[in-house]
Amino acid sequence: MAAIFEPDPGMMAASLALAPGARPVASIADLLAADGVDCVLIASPNHHHLGQLEEIAARRPLPVLVEKPLFTEAADTERIAALKARLPLMWVAMEYRYMPPVTAFVEQADDATGGIRMLSIREHRFPFLAKVGDWNRFNRNTGGTFVEKCCHFFDLMRLILKSDPVRIMASAGQAVNHLDERYGGEMPDILDHGYVLVDFASGARAMLELCMFAEGSRYQEELCAVGGSGKIECRVPGPGRFWPRHLGAAPMPELIVSPRNPPGPRLLEIPVDARLLEAGDHNGSTYFEHVRFVAAVRGQGSVEVTPQDGWWAVVMGLAAQQSAREGRAVDLASEFAMPDQLTVTDFSTISPNC
Repeated sequence: MAAIFEPDPGMMAASLALAPGARPVASIADLLAADGVDCVLIASPNHHHLGQLEEIAARRPLPVLVEKPLFTEAADTERIAALKARLPLMWVAMEYRYMPPVTAFVEQADDATGGIRMLSIREHRFPFLAKVGDWNRFNRNTGGTFVEKCCHFFDLMRLILKSDPVRIMASAGQAVNHLDERYGGEMPDILDHGYVLVDFASGARAMLELCMFAEGSRYQEELCAVGGSGKIECRVPGPGRFWPRHLGAAPMPELIVSPRNPPGPRLLEIPVDARLLEAGDHNGSTYFEHVRFVAAVRGQGSVEVTPQDGWWAVVMGLAAQQSAREGRAVDLASEFAMPDQLTVTDFSTISPNC
């Protein structure tokens, strides 16, 4: 049995069109009281995630898949730590891990590079889309662009490098997008471009390049890892619905392995089921992650994106926001202390999606 709590009438209608057998309910309390509901998916605006998790933990602790980001303010850290002990299963929806080309990149990166020393992630994409009530136009609701948009990439950095970050430096701004928009007389304050440099405890270095006014790009995400033995790259196209139809078929995701000796780049295309591409914008990743979440709920798998992973992804974004704002490097150990309940590190690995 499925139930949906959605306070916006338009979104409720859209949700029921996708899941016509679901029962609409008027509150989270009603959702949790519904017979047959045995797990919960939270896909609400960022600033509601934490409060809704706490309500679930207080009323009826069920396994939860919560959309990123896990929280939006540094002061929320202790509340996240408390939830870990109260909820039987909490999985943070870092779905970029589950894009088939990214999965292949993660699995092959160490062998291709001989041990990664440099990692770069580039996202050149379209501006933030319009959301219900325009909540995503302001840092106070999103945590800031480096939290809202880029927590995915900070999560990937930790996953790929199998290490925790120690220092972050960023430069960013709002140059093109949303400058002529006003909401209650207030101009949006979200960043639309920037660079972030991250030093890791392992000695590896990573860089993020974000541009949100580059929707004309052939590829939306590009990952590159380099080590003593070679280089590996991953190229992921954006949503097919944005690809210009007059150009023909949308690009295919690619993996490129470039050894140093003997040199000779090898290109491998990573096809994704067309039905999954039509169902969503993230290269089929939502489907693959949900399958794994359901398996974990049924006791047939483990949580692959933990509250600790969610904490790090947000903290890295908050530190990047702070660095860009203050014009200085941010030392994570001294400025963002992890609660004891979240200190066990387990760098998850993911298996092939096939």
